[in-house]
Amino acid sequence: MQPPDRLALRTAKLTKVYGHGAARVTALDAVDVEIDAGHFTAIMGPSGSGKSTLMHVAAGLDTATSGQSWIADTEITSLRDDDLTRLRRDRIGFIFQAFNLMPTLDARGNILLPLKLAGRRVESAWFDEVITALGIGDRLTHRPSELSGGQQQRIAIARALITRPHIIFADEPTGALDSASGEAILGFLKRSVTDLGQSVVMVTHDPTAASYADRTLTLGDGRVVGDTGTVTRQEA
Repeated sequence: MQPPDRLALRTAKLTKVYGHGAARVTALDAVDVEIDAGHFTAIMGPSGSGKSTLMHVAAGLDTATSGQSWIADTEITSLRDDDLTRLRRDRIGFIFQAFNLMPTLDARGNILLPLKLAGRRVESAWFDEVITALGIGDRLTHRPSELSGGQQQRIAIARALITRPHIIFADEPTGALDSASGEAILGFLKRSVTDLGQSVVMVTHDPTAASYADRTLTLGDGRVVGDTGTVTRQEA
């Protein structure tokens, strides 16, 4: 096992079951995964493979039926709801296919919203670095309705980065974009790892999107069935 300070995410026998009896579905089947910090990891698999469930449970957006999950050295599967809310707010960034921007706020307001909710001050140097990396300095006074889809997703990425999270989860981040905008977003995500030192875990069904990652995990029937890396453990 990698030292905890070198891991962005770890799961042990992570299991998620929906329904009962004949309707019982095992979405995650005792998954053991380690994901290094400072890397771009893609999670792939067909519909129903468990890839989105793995992200949601590992990020604390859904509860595990059994097993454990850690963000760095913090086990999240045993946290109380209020502690889990704080951890998601302070240590995790989220990027979704739907941009989830507040329509009444301009781009700057949307980016800074997580800091405002947490009562944290803005680090001006970090804000400037993120804005420069994403090339959105001339869009900060625009509301979402005045931005293209690609621009809105860049704002969403900046919002995810602004808290300096331990890990960023991206769920099909290019699914609502045209190919050119999607490629640009994938390039920004990769640079957030290489240039800004972030850790990114991206769920995608698209092999082209996955090719931007350092490592690809493939799920099937709730289990890891493929791994281009070497730090995943999944028992038969």
